[in-house]
Amino acid sequence: MALEPKLYQKLTQQLVMTPQLRQAIKILQVSRTELESLIETELEENPILEEGQVVEKPSLDLDPAEPRVDGVLGEVELPVEAPKVEENAKDLKEIDWLEYLETYGNEFHGGSYGDGDSGDGDRRPSLENVLTKTQDLLGHLEWQLRLSSLTPEEEGIAGLLIGNVDNDGYLSATIEEIAGLADVEPARVESVLAKVQELDPPGVGARDLRECLLIQLRQLGLGESIAARIVRNHLDTLESRRFEKLARDLAVPLEEVLEASKMIASLEPKPGRNFGDGEARYVTPDVFINKVSGEYVITLNDDGLPFLRVSGFYRKMLGTDGTGEAKGYIQEKMRAASWLIKSIQQRQRTIFLVTQSIVKFQRDFFERGVAGLKPLVLKDVANDIGMHESTVSRATSNKYVHTPQGTFELKFFFTSSLRAGSGGGEDVSSESVKQRIRDIIHAEDTRHPYSDQYLAALLAKESVDIARRTVAKYREVMRILPSSKRKQMF
Repeated sequence: MALEPKLYQKLTQQLVMTPQLRQAIKILQVSRTELESLIETELEENPILEEGQVVEKPSLDLDPAEPRVDGVLGEVELPVEAPKVEENAKDLKEIDWLEYLETYGNEFHGGSYGDGDSGDGDRRPSLENVLTKTQDLLGHLEWQLRLSSLTPEEEGIAGLLIGNVDNDGYLSATIEEIAGLADVEPARVESVLAKVQELDPPGVGARDLRECLLIQLRQLGLGESIAARIVRNHLDTLESRRFEKLARDLAVPLEEVLEASKMIASLEPKPGRNFGDGEARYVTPDVFINKVSGEYVITLNDDGLPFLRVSGFYRKMLGTDGTGEAKGYIQEKMRAASWLIKSIQQRQRTIFLVTQSIVKFQRDFFERGVAGLKPLVLKDVANDIGMHESTVSRATSNKYVHTPQGTFELKFFFTSSLRAGSGGGEDVSSESVKQRIRDIIHAEDTRHPYSDQYLAALLAKESVDIARRTVAKYREVMRILPSSKRKQMF
């Protein structure tokens, strides 16, 4: 059979990701901070979009019985073929656009920052009142270095040393590596390192935990104390909390070992931890849940988000006899503005519906806290509100809700389940089991802490079927030490 090229038609269906759909998905899954930044960018780039006064917001087509959904709403009318506007047409044609842009081009946000009085009270704050950057560990060490009486050669070596101090305050490079960079003998680097280790915070520049603790003890005048002897030669024994063996090895009473252990426990194992590597980040809730007259009321947080609308000025321009290119540009930007507003409306509506469903499933949590948290998966909420699981996942990503029990990420309410014990009953949430383990350990006798096996047995008595290894996994997730390291003799 001969092969030959042919043309044929085939009818198929496929989902096409349009730019508008991609934008809607992006808006749904971004955090509140990212949404504010996105809106600000759109206001700067799209002249059709503008901020307006907050007015009565249109309905989001919810059932009459459902609470109102407040969101970043606006006017979304988009005329396919705008009617001609006779009045003011002549004035629009006579506008000096160059003068308009020079005068108002930089005032889309917040008014002018010129030297003159803008008259709207929106003035640039004084530089003295602007915090630009918090001091980090490196900056703190460099500041002390400039105040030290070092030779130029020593300053160069010290700069290399503190430049290789990590966020925990430890030296991450070897003496030989620093010596090679500075082209000096290793003994010279050791000498300068000793001076760097005298800087604040105590223990900075150490090469390991033992050296870090010894530096702090030496600065406290305890360089030859029992605590220093324990750190220098018996740190592994102290870590396993074998106090009786320490007393025998050091030939000192047990009481002195316990006092020395207290002193070592008061030292800082990570000197650099109090110097953050960035600014503090604060969580702004996307939703508020308040209990009013026995019912939970859901309110979306619109604080700080502008009320968007399509510019009436450009609506009128569509009715003038402008060029086809200009009219096409305005229509394109108007469609983009309208789609943005609709996407934000849909985002707020989806977040509201997801939160409403979570309140429905997790009502016991809002009444009793984490102990009342029930197993919940995305499919449960998706089926309840008639949306796809991926939509629910995006709507809960990086979103926070303020409740009577505290502020939580929306994903917190979706937890796996553990089977109830042989006594029957409902399955329990893994988060409630973690909280129960935390409560039991908090109430234990620190001289006789509970093992993981004993914790599993206690939970089994409460009709929670859980294995010892699962208890260990949950304990590690919560950063709780094993029983051998939780034991205290003092």
